[in-house]
Amino acid sequence: MSRTAGSSGKKTLAAIREAGLDLIHERGFEAVSLRQLAARVSLQPGSLYNHIETKQDLLFDLIHNHMVTLLQSVDAALDGIEDPLAQLEAFIAFHLTYHIERKREVFIGSSELRSLDPKNRKKIVALRRTYEERLCDILERGAAKRLFKIDDIPVSAYAILAMLTGICTWYDAKGRIDRKTLIDIHTRLVLQGVLK
Repeated sequence: MSRTAGSSGKKTLAAIREAGLDLIHERGFEAVSLRQLAARVSLQPGSLYNHIETKQDLLFDLIHNHMVTLLQSVDAALDGIEDPLAQLEAFIAFHLTYHIERKREVFIGSSELRSLDPKNRKKIVALRRTYEERLCDILERGAAKRLFKIDDIPVSAYAILAMLTGICTWYDAKGRIDRKTLIDIHTRLVLQGVLK
């Protein structure tokens, strides 16, 4: 992505990213045009090219930013925690909270992976694997310390991630169960599956 100099350029780029998240989340990548994106941020269509080169570049930028933020945030959430059981509990709470608070980014990162060109998809898949490895490492350390009984680390990690990520599809902030209770329920379910 190319950027224009100055704070107004940064603000405009931030507005384009926000509008891109909204439009792609609402309509899907293929259904969004650059003309619609320009209209959403009150720009002439040609002016978009001062901030983004192509629609593909915008999609990659959105998903890449999401993945980098996800990795930095999980590392911060796990920082200083040595015990694998405490790490697993922290990972569960982090993953659920992040996915509740960033539903658009998570949805686009999952559903629009198919819309990335092969080079961009390869980069995002590598970042996704890095995130999955964070959980695999926790499970491996717990199994090595005989805290967890796990038959297959990668399969267990994928199953846990699928269950936790599912919250994006049904969570309602106005629902009958508060966020802390949901985290407690998910934590109990995961721990029942891995503890000896």
